[in-house]
Amino acid sequence: MGRSKSTDRVRRAMAMVHPNAAAIDVGATTHVAAVKADRTPEPVRSFGTFTKDLHRLVDWFAECGVDTVVMESTSVYWIPIFELLDSRGFAVFLVNARDAKHVPGRKTDVSDAEWLQRLHSYGLLRASFRPKGRIVELRAYLRQRERLLEYGASHIQHMQKALTEMNVQLHHVVADITGATGLRIIRAILAGERDPAVLAHLRDSRCHATVETIEKALTGTYRAEHLFALEQALALYDTYQEKASSCDTRIEAVLKELSIRRGREAGPLPSPRQRMRRQPNGMDFDVRAALYALLGKDLTQINGLGPYLALRLIAECGDDLSAWPSAKHFTSWLCLAPSNKISGGKVLSSRTRPSASRAAALLRLAATTVGRTDTALGAFYRRLSARIGKAKAVTATARKIAVLFYNAVRHGMEYVDPGASFYETRYRARVIDNLHRRAKAFGFALQPLEPTAAIPVS
Repeated sequence: MGRSKSTDRVRRAMAMVHPNAAAIDVGATTHVAAVKADRTPEPVRSFGTFTKDLHRLVDWFAECGVDTVVMESTSVYWIPIFELLDSRGFAVFLVNARDAKHVPGRKTDVSDAEWLQRLHSYGLLRASFRPKGRIVELRAYLRQRERLLEYGASHIQHMQKALTEMNVQLHHVVADITGATGLRIIRAILAGERDPAVLAHLRDSRCHATVETIEKALTGTYRAEHLFALEQALALYDTYQEKASSCDTRIEAVLKELSIRRGREAGPLPSPRQRMRRQPNGMDFDVRAALYALLGKDLTQINGLGPYLALRLIAECGDDLSAWPSAKHFTSWLCLAPSNKISGGKVLSSRTRPSASRAAALLRLAATTVGRTDTALGAFYRRLSARIGKAKAVTATARKIAVLFYNAVRHGMEYVDPGASFYETRYRARVIDNLHRRAKAFGFALQPLEPTAAIPVS
């Protein structure tokens, strides 16, 4: 009895943030929905997952005066009801199931829906980030394209296996069998050509291997079963490449529409930071120019960000980044900032949280790439790599690139690389200043270094 009175006092003390809240426990065949107990005699109901049932669920929410709905991200089952609620004007909160699990409560389908509704009413659940409008469509096309390229990559291995079984060692003399030279030779073999000398002269002028070397590699045993496997693998590879090109057409159309909606007058496209080469599996349109028309800024000026990687970041995070008040919030969402756990004034842990974010993975890839460049970010990566290891250096450099990306997209910052020598000189001066400050604190006086003297950078 005393416990019940205490619970009632806590409820009265807490302010209700979302008085018209509802919740859905998402399932594969059944959705359990809950509203506030005073809205209807039956505040918890079950609905099927057919489209007609989803419309009945949304109509019931409207009858109960609901204006905000919370649900957990359960596989992909949440997507149909989420999109339907969003199109009908409800504010939908998609909650990470891991976060909801950490708040203790009863665990059944009915009680879970009631518990989610109660937590959401008092503002105790945070919504996961989900892009809005055409950015969701852009993200879907890009993810589909990545999936198609992964499927196509498996058939490249099948082609290599068939060639190896025929002892045609094409993959040993060309860098990529799906490049200009490789595909010409494979298509000629499937067309019936067997003469190594004729096949070798299909070599592209940019190929490093000589005609004689390629001719030796193309002397093999062309058995029917291996040629059949090679033909099917090439056909499947071509199919996936064709479907990826269809995705490129959709992506270009979405970028153009987003640029028109923004109505921003973009000036002339600045000169690229470095010579842009045609990348394998590159898109069929100028990605850099399309992004510049959309954002008014050239993201490729940031070291480590190429056109395609920048496009994927825009698709994952949006084209304005207004969902994050500052760059610190953005890097924290990416799990690239330290997650400090402090108790009693003591830091128990400062490790970064594990994350499956695609955007964070892209930024880590950019950090690994920039570590091999003669830039300020490259010098930063190499210094940290020598001091604390490569894994932590990748995370720290990825956080720096994320801050630059945020400031460029959100605030229109122009990035100019000061160079590796500038960074190392500034770091050396900071080390010397710290030494002088520590010596002064202990009552010593250090002699100034000669102009030619240098402190090795660790």
